[in-house]
Amino acid sequence: MAPIAVDAPAVAPPGVYAGVANGLAVLVLLTEFAMLRTALLRAQVRVYAAQSLLVSVLAVVVAIGRDVPELYVLAGLSLALKVIVVPWLVLRMLRTALTLDPASRSSAGTEIAGSGALGVASEVLLAVAVAAFGFFATGRFHVTSPALPTTALGLSVAVILVAFVLMIVRRDVVSQAIGFFSLENGVSLASLVVAAGMPLILEVAFLFDLLVAVVVFGVLMKVHHQRADSLSTRHITRLRG
Repeated sequence: MAPIAVDAPAVAPPGVYAGVANGLAVLVLLTEFAMLRTALLRAQVRVYAAQSLLVSVLAVVVAIGRDVPELYVLAGLSLALKVIVVPWLVLRMLRTALTLDPASRSSAGTEIAGSGALGVASEVLLAVAVAAFGFFATGRFHVTSPALPTTALGLSVAVILVAFVLMIVRRDVVSQAIGFFSLENGVSLASLVVAAGMPLILEVAFLFDLLVAVVVFGVLMKVHHQRADSLSTRHITRLRG
């Protein structure tokens, strides 16, 4: 007697909400890779603003899809601070630094592409490997979330790891600052997955911590440029014992 075949349960395709959420998370990761490929300081800051805009839009999507009204306030604050205020401050500080030394204007504007410890292609390949490791390693934990698909958590970890790569391999103050700021975007994306209903006061505290970091990096950028006449951090390595 032939065995009776039992049909496996059909896997339901992802809905519109999951598709939009995963699509926005993928775009956030792609903007992180774009920061590694960007050859101009100002363009890198604009890519960060675009990434922050995507995180704000994702917060609105979660607020609508999961009925979390606190995220509307968070999205508005994120839009105002990370999309408008922080990029404007960084661009202003960069413009001031280049104005103080017009001779370094051209070199500082194109310094990013060749300022890394590795070549641009090698940096991107390293970032792809690190992002793939973070994405698949996160999937092994089987973390489930009522707010966002589990895939978004793996993508947020990939964003955080690529931000670390940007901070480590680049040797200029602006790239390291943008890497730190984009690291906060990855953390924000992860918080939307794990704890979308986190108290609003904690989320606001994280955003104001970002402003403190902007001030610290701004002072570092100004002082370092005045002492070294460059935005490169290669000169700092001479202080090692």
